[in-house]
Amino acid sequence: MPELGRRQPAALRHRSADPEALVCAARAGDARALGRLISLVENAAPELRRVMKVIAPMTGNARVIGLTGSPGVGKSTVTTAMVRSFRDSGLRVGVLAVDPSSPFSGGALLGDRVRMQDHATDDQVFIRSMASRGHLGGLASATPQALRILDAAGFDVVLIETVGVGQAEVGIASLADTALVVVAPGLGDSIQAAKAGILEIADIFVVNKSERPGAQEVVRDLRTMLAMADYGQDRWKPPIISTTAATGDGIADLMAAVARHGEWLDASGERVKRRRGRARAEISAIALTELEQRAGGMPGESRLDDLAGRVARGDLDPYAAADELISG
Repeated sequence: MPELGRRQPAALRHRSADPEALVCAARAGDARALGRLISLVENAAPELRRVMKVIAPMTGNARVIGLTGSPGVGKSTVTTAMVRSFRDSGLRVGVLAVDPSSPFSGGALLGDRVRMQDHATDDQVFIRSMASRGHLGGLASATPQALRILDAAGFDVVLIETVGVGQAEVGIASLADTALVVVAPGLGDSIQAAKAGILEIADIFVVNKSERPGAQEVVRDLRTMLAMADYGQDRWKPPIISTTAATGDGIADLMAAVARHGEWLDASGERVKRRRGRARAEISAIALTELEQRAGGMPGESRLDDLAGRVARGDLDPYAAADELISG
């Protein structure tokens, strides 16, 4: 299976990264090269700047679909079913499955990759687990750059499955072209969706495990809440799709809804707006990280620590401290 955590040969592991060669190899279908590029992202390696410069003209083609929802609703099963459907259409598919960080290693727990063994022998499917490492928004901080790499490598569709962390999951809305919120009966998801603001981020609601008692009540609750929302003539109103992903029931309807939303994104110009917003957020995050690194220095010796001490003592207000830090 492409990049399923297998150890790379020693020659590949220890060879200094050549961004141009890695990118060329990844675009030619080399799963090891693609995995190594994403590892550069996760490790914030020095070569990453060169990689991003090389791939910049190659990006902007992949459709990005995000899936989010509470634990236990069947996100991975829905993802697997969608991958199968996209492959039946002859499309190359990348999957970024953001796992909770291991409390021991800081790495991904790999649960999603274990559950997606159906695609283990398909060299046109690339699945990568990424550790959230405590990052809010249900996403790993490296996800935007990993997405950019899969896009440049020629994948037609990239599916991003997020950690089920409730309110913080709104981060997927800024990253995906189409955001799917997966709910299931018996978990109080419809009420939690309203509380967590999930209604605002969903482009499509997926009521999975629809064969279970209570599924129609979930659909009814969602319809009621959507009816109370103000959807203008030009706005997209999220459809509610019932599925039993484990058996494939309703997946064709889901794929049709995804296609309709894609058409609306193009016709309304919303896709361009979303991608511009995604790039804006990505730039801001990189700039803030760079600022923190420049300000940090060695623990106990940094300018930031000095300013923090002055603010804590009341010698300086935090706005003035921030201005002083930025001004250098």
